[in-house]
Amino acid sequence: MYDGQKAIDHISFEIHKGEIVGLLGPNGAGKSTTMKIISCFTLPTSGNVAVFGYDIYDHSQKVREKIGYLPEQNPLYNDMYVKEYLVFIAHLHKIKGSISKRAEEMIDITGLNPERHKLIGALSKGFRQRVGLAATLIHDPEVLILDEPTSGLDPNQIIDIRKLIIELGKEKSIILSSHIMQEVQAICNRVIIMNNGILIADDTTSSLMESSSIKSYFIVEFKKEVTLSELEKISSIIQIKMDGGKYLIETAGSDIREEIFNFAVKTGNVILEMKKEGENLEKVFQKLTIPN
Repeated sequence: MYDGQKAIDHISFEIHKGEIVGLLGPNGAGKSTTMKIISCFTLPTSGNVAVFGYDIYDHSQKVREKIGYLPEQNPLYNDMYVKEYLVFIAHLHKIKGSISKRAEEMIDITGLNPERHKLIGALSKGFRQRVGLAATLIHDPEVLILDEPTSGLDPNQIIDIRKLIIELGKEKSIILSSHIMQEVQAICNRVIIMNNGILIADDTTSSLMESSSIKSYFIVEFKKEVTLSELEKISSIIQIKMDGGKYLIETAGSDIREEIFNFAVKTGNVILEMKKEGENLEKVFQKLTIPN
């Protein structure tokens, strides 16, 4: 609670090993507060959180040992070199074994080799983000909390980090917060959506999109031009739009591909392209968080 206003209100969920969970919500939904509470940066005014059986009140140090937290505003020491910083973080975690070797492993895993001899302050935003991710992983935590982990990365770097997160998700529990819906859809196998501090959805990514879908969308391209009035005679069509010679068709949930094929045969036309567009996470998110 901040100045009498509830940041989160009676939310409850569990995350298991091997799950990559997307934590979504508009600005001010309570996502950052939730992540800070789980990682012991902030204590709740009521309720509790347990990580592998350790609660955040009586065993906060144990919880911190289990968690790797990458905040959106990645705090780094600009006057330290990449490996020097990672060795420093490893010492803070009291890592057993060769700390230098562990730092080298993190440099390799996060693709920092080209910039390893630079001061952190001289790195691009993308490589600074990689340093933060390497520091998050260095003590081999069982739970990862990643807030906008691909922020500032170029397209190739984003692909590399996504692959790394998916690989890490096989053995760890991951909470990932991002405003990039395509990223969440590509990485996460489960989605939690918050709005105004309340949990409004918690399901697998595929089930969430299926349950929210009340309309179907089709893209069709014919060899010969078709008048809209002819095409609109097909049952259950709600509306048709034109986009560069292609017809964007919206229906009330019906699969009309067979009817479109029969229509083309009947009118002596040829279908050059026809595909059904599935519901995407962005549409589901808007349905759940934007008032009608």
